[in-house]
Amino acid sequence: MKNVLLFLVAFLCLALAAEAAEPSLVVSIPQIQGRGVRSPLEGQTVTTTGVVSLVTNLGFFMQDETGDGDEATSDGIYVHQGLMPWVTPGDRVRVQGVVNEYVPESSALARANPHTELTRVQVDILSSGPSLVPKRIMFPPAVEGDLERVEGMLVELPGLLTVTQNYFLGRYGQLTLAAGGRLMRPLSQFVAGSPEARALATENARRRIVLDDGSSRQNPDPTPYPGSGGQVRVGDRVQSLLGVIDYGLSGNEGAGLTEYRLHPLTPPLFTRGNPRSELPPAPKGDLRIASFNLQNYFITRDRSGADCGPGASRNDCRGADSAMELQRQRTKIIHALVALSADVVGLLEVENRGNEAVQDLVAGLNERLGAGTYASVSLPEGGAGSDAIRSAMIYRPARVVPLGASVSDSRPVHNRPLLAQTLVAQGRRFNVIVAHFKSKGRCPSELGSLDGDLGDGQGCWNARRVAQAQATRTFISAMQRRSGAQDVLLIGDLNAYAREAPVLELVHNGLVDQIARFDTKPYSYVFDGESGALDHALSNESLWPRIVSAGHWHINADEPVYLDYNLEFRQPACRSCAPDRYQPDPFRSSDHDPLYVDIRLR
Repeated sequence: MKNVLLFLVAFLCLALAAEAAEPSLVVSIPQIQGRGVRSPLEGQTVTTTGVVSLVTNLGFFMQDETGDGDEATSDGIYVHQGLMPWVTPGDRVRVQGVVNEYVPESSALARANPHTELTRVQVDILSSGPSLVPKRIMFPPAVEGDLERVEGMLVELPGLLTVTQNYFLGRYGQLTLAAGGRLMRPLSQFVAGSPEARALATENARRRIVLDDGSSRQNPDPTPYPGSGGQVRVGDRVQSLLGVIDYGLSGNEGAGLTEYRLHPLTPPLFTRGNPRSELPPAPKGDLRIASFNLQNYFITRDRSGADCGPGASRNDCRGADSAMELQRQRTKIIHALVALSADVVGLLEVENRGNEAVQDLVAGLNERLGAGTYASVSLPEGGAGSDAIRSAMIYRPARVVPLGASVSDSRPVHNRPLLAQTLVAQGRRFNVIVAHFKSKGRCPSELGSLDGDLGDGQGCWNARRVAQAQATRTFISAMQRRSGAQDVLLIGDLNAYAREAPVLELVHNGLVDQIARFDTKPYSYVFDGESGALDHALSNESLWPRIVSAGHWHINADEPVYLDYNLEFRQPACRSCAPDRYQPDPFRSSDHDPLYVDIRLR
């Protein structure tokens, strides 16, 4: 037995020695890259030379000095060291390493676009190399995925690009850019499954690229790409970029979106292509009605043992995590509501703990505008449901008068009950209904569920939202009978874009999309680099002629997240750090833009 063990140990040592002594292939970078998305030398140990083009915090990009003249093969490659390298741009280096195809996450898209790199490397600096000449490429490419042929290379993008997402700027140093202007959500314009919707989705993917700061560090200090006035808005522009192309995450989450990325060699210069509007358009009618998703306004903070609503757990305590964050959040929301100057406001994502959170906002508004300027409608007959958040409504008593108590539709189909109030203004009676349909997140776990993601762009829980839209129609009829008023305005966050089935269920059955009347490409939210309207205002036929204006006030969707009230996920606070960019103003008071509807009463 002892002899057998000795033999096995000797055999293992010989095998390891043979592996260590295995010579590496001496090849060029284009030979490593090959003509396909995966290297023909994947898994093999190779030695190659090149000139360093860009250094990251975990490695560097290098490029063949002359290239092979083949447009189908890249002349550049990434060298992953796992630590800050000691090379500098311009160094001519020899690298021995293992060819690896890195997949940043498990999606089919990421698996189809692995990132070729060298790992387990030995690096030798040979000399100073020749200056690399960037390859001038046209963007967008003729075909999505065509940037594979310049993966790892120094390139110049000569055209004009538009910022189409800034969500990851403060945390990961990334901006999503697009050729040809802002990217619109396909289902904000076309019906799910239609050839037009599929074509626009493909076109959007072809037109976008991520501008990355070349670092995997989170919350970089200072925040890159400050832009005009210290922030880059969606819609701002940049001309002629110089940098290195690779493929990876947009963000830093394992299940995030993956895109081709450009790491700039020189600081990009952004120009303001989408100026801020300090105030919404002035009211045009006799009455302004608004809707505003507050992104979780909780006066009960997220702390151990907190009671955030009926049957709630600590995880249901959302919004601010500290007294300082709450004050910052409250200040921004009140600034926004004051500027909206609406006579009636439907509020969404308010803490479902009686009327405390709403009254807190009312008190803040009245402190700014004078006692009694705003009031809250009563808690609804039928209850506010068991969700951690609810819908609420505030109004100006000097302008409108509630007729009776508010009413809710608490049928089980609703995750959050509809909230309705009959109001009287200048002798005219009308109904305002606030809706917040089921969100697209947290997909059901049951296989084959109709509420699963069917891949048509409508996301999860679409069948539930359609059922909620159908229930909303019957509730509208009930409110008309109850109040004796035919005029109805439905406002709120339907968690569906304008051409998705839940909205179509409403507009094909008697309601009119008032935002679409006045804006051909409305948006109130930006997700995965695409803009669209989740927040809607729909009226019945009798109210339609009296609506003279409707739209979104773009104070949130276009703004970078690091301007909001939160203290986490941004550059650290320290003596040498750049200042906190929070301001006590309406901008980035939430993640949704508020909407407004102006009504002529007579």
